[in-house]
Amino acid sequence: MPKTRPADPALPVDLKFETALAELETLVETLEGGTLELDASIAAYQRGMALLRHCREQLQAAGQKIQILEAGLPKDWNPEDETP
Repeated sequence: MPKTRPADPALPVDLKFETALAELETLVETLEGGTLELDASIAAYQRGMALLRHCREQLQAAGQKIQILEAGLPKDWNPEDETP
């Protein structure tokens, strides 16, 4: 049985992937800049890890949806053969 992790209360459940990724990129740039004090750096790192987990979970869920959709398609289906 897979272990479940409680949702991070600091992250809204409906946080969009693109929004989380943009915030994560900003945090990384800020951390790499070296301008934060130690406590702020630790807080930024914790937030970044929560955002990273959130993005990974959303990507995993999207991958599972794609597998389900592909399982329902005929094996010889080619989207380029479709004409609008």
